[in-house]
Amino acid sequence: MQLFGIKTPLIKPGDDFADVLIRAMEASGIKPQDNDILVLAESAVATAEGRVIELESVRPGKKAIELSRHYENDPRKMELIIRESDEILGGIPGVVVTITKGVLSPSAGIDNSNAPEGCVVLLPESPRESAIKIRERLMDEYGCSLAVIVGDSRTQPLRLGCVGIALGCAGIEPVEDVRGRKDLFGKPLLITRRASADNLVSAAQIVMGESDESTPAVLIRDAPVKFIEGSEEIPVISREECLYFGCFKK
Repeated sequence: MQLFGIKTPLIKPGDDFADVLIRAMEASGIKPQDNDILVLAESAVATAEGRVIELESVRPGKKAIELSRHYENDPRKMELIIRESDEILGGIPGVVVTITKGVLSPSAGIDNSNAPEGCVVLLPESPRESAIKIRERLMDEYGCSLAVIVGDSRTQPLRLGCVGIALGCAGIEPVEDVRGRKDLFGKPLLITRRASADNLVSAAQIVMGESDESTPAVLIRDAPVKFIEGSEEIPVISREECLYFGCFKK
């Protein structure tokens, strides 16, 4: 499997992200081939889609002010967290834990980094639709079958550091069911499903970095994943089925 980082100019609201990628790949001498995968940083996609918010334009409500005191957070950002999240579960000073678009997210995925001074970047409105749109544009341009993943970073429970998570994808099966395959000793796997899209985002983030690398996209070649024609929702499970949530039942 090969990974090629794609450096771009600073992404601005209103940019056509697919066009930015096409120009950046041309400048780098990268030409996509059949079954290549483009992993895109959600903050860059969201910025191009105009999801950059000036905090001065946000008027926090009573609930946001109360929660900001409790979690030691900017009340304007807390107001955005309330608007963007499905549910606020708790948190620690500076960070709130939310369910956002069905996924466990710190502070509703709202990003202070890689945002202009005094601004934050929200998650893309629909990461899956973003992936579909950019994939179609790239396939038209290059005349080959590609996959696109919009990814982000998350921490794992009780682990220091971030790993990748796919928020939306098109062109690959996001989770591969490997139940029934045999292990090294011939025993069938009973519960294993491989989070292919998440694993690819984690691999790409080693190349992307988390600071000023200006590499919001990575092309992955020869990935051992299942390619599909369209797009599937990334599967989620209920809290009752979740290993971590299941430990904290009342």
